[in-house]
This record gives sequence, structure tokens and C-alpha cells, in this order.
Amino acid sequence: MARRRRGRDIHGWIVLDKPLGMSSTQALGKVRRLLDAAKAGHGGTLDPLASGVLPIALGEATKCVSYAFDGRKRYEFTLRWGQETATDDAEGEIVAESPHRPDRGEILAVLARFTGIIEQRPPAYSAIRIGGRRAYDLARAGQAPEMAARKVHIHDLSLVACPDGDHARFSVDCGKGTYIRSLGRDIARALGTCGHLRALRRVRVGPFSLDDAISLEKLETLCHMSAADECILPLQTALADIPALAVNEAEAGRLRHGQPVGTHYRTNETVCVLQGERPVAIARVEAGSIRPVRVFNI
Repeated sequence: MARRRRGRDIHGWIVLDKPLGMSSTQALGKVRRLLDAAKAGHGGTLDPLASGVLPIALGEATKCVSYAFDGRKRYEFTLRWGQETATDDAEGEIVAESPHRPDRGEILAVLARFTGIIEQRPPAYSAIRIGGRRAYDLARAGQAPEMAARKVHIHDLSLVACPDGDHARFSVDCGKGTYIRSLGRDIARALGTCGHLRALRRVRVGPFSLDDAISLEKLETLCHMSAADECILPLQTALADIPALAVNEAEAGRLRHGQPVGTHYRTNETVCVLQGERPVAIARVEAGSIRPVRVFNI
């Protein structure tokens, strides 16, 4: 006898305002249980010490995760001057200290160094794989690896406030792969002091922002009222940055079976194929053909 499939077939996105103290995996599990979803996933992990936008893909939306998280992200973060930690955030032990506390003018003077394409060394306590092992596992075992520098794109970096001599708040708009902990550490070093991340909040990921987000408490309340599905955004929300291409029913059927269909478009690009309002596939338009890349079974 075939095993009964667990959960409901739900397709779309819940944009969670992840609370502090909860891992992204724990948040995903909570949302999946509340909605009784058969399938769910997330990308763009937030550490337990970070809060904010965590888009959770439901059902066939899991096929869009890489597209959703390839876009720009915006964070608000607070640096604590005078102390550098092993993890570059408030969780690690202090490894260096400095008496220097930069003033507003000094901070503003260095920000231009951290905009555009810059080189950045990821934290030793990160999920990057080194020789098949996670960097944070090596670091916890006392074998902190030498992290190779990588290029990242900082689109915008601004000083928001200096609430006291020990802290400064910033806003940053950045590309994929940027570590805000590393950015904070490097800003402090450029100012001739030490520093670590004291607070981090993600306010946007690609097309998803805090305006779309819902707290776990509110989601739980709506589930009790059988109204939670009203908060689910359409699957194609994650594909807002790529062109949409309409097809008819016969063409949609061929694409769903992995077969290309002809088109008068001649530009080579990735598109979101729709039949009316129904998503059909992520596809490539090449040489007058629409070729499916990821097909949605909806």
C-alpha cells in the first residue's frame, strides 16, 4: 500500500518576519506545521541573532528559491566599537580590544571604501565548505581556516545614527554572498579600531520586503481562524525581476512535458511562462524557441 502523503499542496510564498533567537530551519519547520504544508523550503539563511525578512517557499515555489535569492538584499545593522570577536558578532568571545571610538566624521569618511565591488574575507564561523567541511565546524574544533577573499557588490552603504560612543547604526544594500559581519569588522579596522555586529535586521530580499512580512504570532492567530492562506503570495512573486511570457493552453501543455515551443521573440533571456495567471515554467528563450528549465506542476 502506498504511503499517504502528508500535508496540503500549497504553492506560493510566506514572507516571515523571523524573530531573534530562532534559526531559519526552526522558523521553516514552524511555518510548515502551522500551514500543514506538504513541502516547504527557504534560502538566504538568517542567523539566530538576526531578525527580519525570511521568504519561505511552499510547494512548487521551492523551484524558484535560487531566483529569489540571487537578487539584492538590504540590511540594517549595529556595530559595537572597541571589541572584535571570534565570530564577528555578539555570540563569540572577545579576541581584540581598542580604546578608540570613531566619531561621525571619521565614519562617514571611510564608507566610500566599502561601496561598489569590494574584496571581503568571510567570517571563519560561516557555512562555507573548506575541504568538504563547514568552516564553522573547523573553527569550533580549534582549526579556524584561513578564509579566501571574494568579490562582493555593495550598492549602497549609509550611516543611520550614532546613538552613543560605543555604537553606530548602518543601512546597506548589497548583492549575493555579502557577509554583513565581515563588513562590520572591516569598517571598524579601517577606522583604526575593533568592532563586531551587535544587531542585524534584514529588511528586503529581492522582491520581498518587510511590507510583505508577517510575524509567527500573527500567522498562528490566522491559522486558528482558517485565514492564513490569505497571506500566501503567488509563486511568481519571486520572479518579478524576469520578463513574463504568455502562452496558450496547447503551448503550456508541451512545455509542461519538457518540450520546446516556437516564439517570435529572438532575444536570449530567462522568462517566466504564464498561461493566464497560472505559472507554467521558468524557461529560456533561445533562437526562436521557448525551452523549459523548471516546470511547475500546478
